Amino acid sequence: MNGLIAKKIGMSRVFLDNGEAVPVTYLQVEPNTILRTKTQEKDGYNAVVLGVGAKKWKTRKGNEHTKYATVKEWQIDELEGIEAGKQITSEIVPVETLVTISGVSKGKGFQGVIKRHKFSCGPKTHGSHHHRRTGSIGMKEYPGRVLKGKKMPGRMGTDRITLAHRAILVSDTAKGILAVKGPVPGPNGSTVFITIESKPESQS
Repeated sequence: MNGLIAKKIGMSRVFLDNGEAVPVTYLQVEPNTILRTKTQEKDGYNAVVLGVGAKKWKTRKGNEHTKYATVKEWQIDELEGIEAGKQITSEIVPVETLVTISGVSKGKGFQGVIKRHKFSCGPKTHGSHHHRRTGSIGMKEYPGRVLKGKKMPGRMGTDRITLAHRAILVSDTAKGILAVKGPVPGPNGSTVFITIESKPESQS
C-alpha cells in the first residue's frame, strides 16, 4: 500500500530531541477499507480503491448497500496481500516516512487584485482615485481585447494543492493520528490524501 485517506485536525508543534520546535499538522486516519482492486490484465494497470465514512442504506426492496463518503484510487506495483474488505490503518506510515499530501485549499470567495495577486496599492493621498483598483487593462488598437490569463479580480481559493517530501514526525497507531511537518492545505476537518514516497531504511 502507498496511500491513505485522512482528515485534517489542526496545527501544533513538536519538540525534537535537540529542543527544536517544529510546526506540524495533525491528521486523523480512520481505517481505510479496500473496496476493490484493479489488475494489469483486466484494467491495464494495478491499483487499489480505498473508502472511508461507510454508511448503510436500504432500497425499497429491502436490499442493504454500503456507501462511502470518500473514495480514492491509488496505483500500486503489486497486489500481493491486498483483497477487498481488508482495512488499512496508519500503521503503514511510520515515523520518518516521506509523504506527498494533496488537498483542497480554503475558499476565500471573490477577491480583488490586491489580495488575490499581491498587486501594490495606489497612492492613499487625498484626491487619488486609484487605491485598490486593477488599473488599465486595455490593449489599444491591436489586439483590441484583453488577453486570456490576465490577472484580475475573481474567485480565490478552493484549488487542488499537492505538497511533496513532507516528513512524518509522529505516528500514533493506537489513535490513528499522524503529525506531518509543516502546514497542510484545507480547513480543519477537510479530507486530504496521503501518498507514501519512501519509508525509513529500517522498514523499507
